[in-house]
Amino acid sequence: MNAQTITSPKGEKLVVIPEKEYRALLAAAEDAKDVRAVRRFEQALAAGEEELVPAAVVDRILAGENRIRVWREHRGLAVKDLARAAGIAAAYLSQVETGKRDGTIETYRKIAGALGLTLDEIAG
Repeated sequence: MNAQTITSPKGEKLVVIPEKEYRALLAAAEDAKDVRAVRRFEQALAAGEEELVPAAVVDRILAGENRIRVWREHRGLAVKDLARAAGIAAAYLSQVETGKRDGTIETYRKIAGALGLTLDEIAG
């Protein structure tokens, strides 16, 4: 590295390097940050705190399908099974999935919990 040290009028030591080397240092720092983030995710995945979501699930949600239905089907649950786990009526869950009824925040919390998701992940 081609660095020059100078002292400011206030007595601070400053290091001056060529811009190309500065930009390389910034890129290396960004890469290191990304590596740490990936490691944290891998640890959370191994601990069961995160999961990989198939592209098909994401595509369906992005296409506007009901998030609850998409996640329920991804989890391999029938309407009656999810309703039972969430402590709500199957007919009510079906109506929420089809958009015929709006669920309450508490209903969405129960459904999210039964699916192992956060409220944000199903209410979006």
